[in-house]
Amino acid sequence: MREIRYICPIYSCGPGPPATAANLSGNPTMKDIIEVRRTDGTFSTVAIGNVLADLPALLPDRRVIVITDANVHRRYPDLVNRYEHILVGMGETNKTLITVGNVYSELLARGVDRKCFILGIGGGIVTDIAGFVASTYMRGLRFGFIASTLLAQVDASVGGKNGVNVDGYKNMAGTFNQPDFVLCDTSMLRTLPEREFRAGLAEIIKSGLIADRELFELFERHTIDELRDDPALLRRIITGAVRVKARIVEADERETGERKKLNLGHTFAHAVEKTSREFLHGEAVAIGLAMIADLSVREGTLTEDDARRIKEALTRMGLPLASGVEYRKLVRALEMDKKKDASQVSLILMNGIGDCLIRPKSFEEIGAADMD
Repeated sequence: MREIRYICPIYSCGPGPPATAANLSGNPTMKDIIEVRRTDGTFSTVAIGNVLADLPALLPDRRVIVITDANVHRRYPDLVNRYEHILVGMGETNKTLITVGNVYSELLARGVDRKCFILGIGGGIVTDIAGFVASTYMRGLRFGFIASTLLAQVDASVGGKNGVNVDGYKNMAGTFNQPDFVLCDTSMLRTLPEREFRAGLAEIIKSGLIADRELFELFERHTIDELRDDPALLRRIITGAVRVKARIVEADERETGERKKLNLGHTFAHAVEKTSREFLHGEAVAIGLAMIADLSVREGTLTEDDARRIKEALTRMGLPLASGVEYRKLVRALEMDKKKDASQVSLILMNGIGDCLIRPKSFEEIGAADMD
């Protein structure tokens, strides 16, 4: 992983070759750039801050097809209308193979070939769909993202997991394939509804719990208004989360070991999303983190005091701690988790704040915890 920070006056850049941190330095601004080494030795560039002006330098000299949704198109018509574009439906129920098939048909009708470039502009649902389509259409097109929500900027668009749901189960069809770039422009978060902003914070708290104690402690010292309204602080927490994820992804791109830690809270979160329609993904992650904190206390890897701190931080950000779904029902949903291995699943437990460990657990053992 390589990281470069620019704190300079903002100015626009002109078109140019596909960007790396080196040629993006020609457009210094208030931004951080993290480059994640891919298995082929090239880098996936993540730019955080006031970075929309970097787009021309990042795009290759080829035909660009944008995949986005109606909400993003309505908010950013000047951006989307620069390019040919395809709109997909909004909401988790549209993140399916049916939607992917419709996009394939539209690409075929437009004569899109392997020399074209896919640009996903939107939140996590859009980037998941766009990344999956780009990775599989004609056996793979180059692609990049402009992440427009906090959740997408800190998690969904970074790291190369692209997937869609099958029969309501999260991301059961997917690929590992990192984008050429991800633009995380913090100015796009100004119009983000407060509930979606809060949901994105859950993924940042998760990153702090995995490998950055100081990042977690920011949520104990600051209010949600301070995090949202202070551009430097907002960029700091986004960069912190991306940094944690980038280091882990670079070490284990295809999730054979260390990358499993990024699933902290997600095993229960996906079960919550399967059994209830009340929660955004980030809200389900918050519930999953609270449940894993309790389970970690039971397993002796986390103190009760640290579990209390974790729950207080989540509550401080206005996030839920419980789903209201019967625990046995959640365990049944776990048995269809894509990360299961026969009759068990790798649970990620908290080993204090800022560290975690991977511990295989049978569904029988999980069910016996009876955490209602």
